[in-house]
Amino acid sequence: MHCTDLVSIADLSVADIHEIFATAKAMKASHSRGRDELCLRGKTLGMIFEKYSMRTRVSFEVAMTQLGGHALYLTKQDINLGQRESVKDGARVLSRYVDCIVIRTYGHDVVLELAEHATIPVINGLSDYSHPCQALTDVFTVLEKLGGLKGVQIAFVGDGNNVARSLAMLCAKLGITCVVASPKKYELTQEFLRTVKAAADHPGCVVLRRDPKEAVRNADVIYTDSWISMGQEAEAEARRRAFRPYQVNQKLVACAKKDVLVMHCLPAHRGEEITDDVIDGPSSIVYDQAENRLHVQKALLKLLMGKRKGSP
Repeated sequence: MHCTDLVSIADLSVADIHEIFATAKAMKASHSRGRDELCLRGKTLGMIFEKYSMRTRVSFEVAMTQLGGHALYLTKQDINLGQRESVKDGARVLSRYVDCIVIRTYGHDVVLELAEHATIPVINGLSDYSHPCQALTDVFTVLEKLGGLKGVQIAFVGDGNNVARSLAMLCAKLGITCVVASPKKYELTQEFLRTVKAAADHPGCVVLRRDPKEAVRNADVIYTDSWISMGQEAEAEARRRAFRPYQVNQKLVACAKKDVLVMHCLPAHRGEEITDDVIDGPSSIVYDQAENRLHVQKALLKLLMGKRKGSP
């Protein structure tokens, strides 16, 4: 893998993405046979969490344990980057202690600055702008379920948020059609779409739609996310009103292909963006998707921690 940090999907080449997927597949198969590769024995992952989490924290911590290493959990109260201590100083000091940093935070600028000054790999575990680990897991899961990505169409129904941006960028790089249906004022921005177009495998990979029924019409996968993320609580009622027509329910699923798969990155607000009968229904691959966070992140850790920055 050529990149030394994972700040956003834009950092990855197509070859990098395929290497991550191949490594994740092999590591998942080895784990199922009880043969975890202890390739990170003696290594420590520093986990900076300014936003709380279940899947990101647990999957990274378990990943390090299964690979023979150790994970150190650091909250905002522990270090308070940018206030108690500058991001630059935090990056330089942690680089002397640990072998890799994963950060889950609000401002994407913090991730960028941390990666700039750290001499060890930095992984974006989530920022308000980007969620690359989630997108990689999502497409890996689609590949696993469908056996290939050629001709695949994913419909993302909901907010044009960090998950939607990362998914759209990854789809563009791999030539997957990604149709994003969002209400007015919550769609992917034109500035972001220009960035996607520059990275696209072919024109028209990412398509915007207002009508969710139209968006899912030829979909192999329907994907949704929470309407209200951490830090958006003050907008909760306005968001619920705007997104109500975008609920993933049986009526919407019936507009897609008969064998459509349904995804959600969790946590789900059941009865809001998705109904119980869909998330618990036969089309749902939500929990397989959640499990794959572990296997994809094991691949990322192995590939990124295998060399220092600046090495060939």
